[in-house]
Amino acid sequence: MNAIVAVAVGGALGAVLRHGVNIGAVKMLGHGFPYGTLIVNILGSFLMGALITVMAHSWQASDTVRFFLVTGLLGAFTTFSTFSLDAVTLWERKDYLQTALYMGGSVALSIAALVLAMFIVRTVVS
Repeated sequence: MNAIVAVAVGGALGAVLRHGVNIGAVKMLGHGFPYGTLIVNILGSFLMGALITVMAHSWQASDTVRFFLVTGLLGAFTTFSTFSLDAVTLWERKDYLQTALYMGGSVALSIAALVLAMFIVRTVVS
């Protein structure tokens, strides 16, 4: 139960932080480009890299703290940080083909799925 609460609380906080970055980006940079999403993806990936490295080398965080920070907070702030971690993990294992397939497949198939869903819903609604 502690894990679920940790993920839920971290996720709520991460979502609120993401919303704040998006609002701030629109106020500062305008609507012409998804700056907020770009910022959270880059910042979330940076924070994921720093956090995972600290936990691997100098801080033995409890499972509850890891669930709160990694799965909850950063997972809700940006799932791109998890994508980045998974890609680097495959790369560090020297699984270069799997890395390329994961990265290319994640991006291309996710965009294709979004386009397909839009097509289906537009077709049903029309």
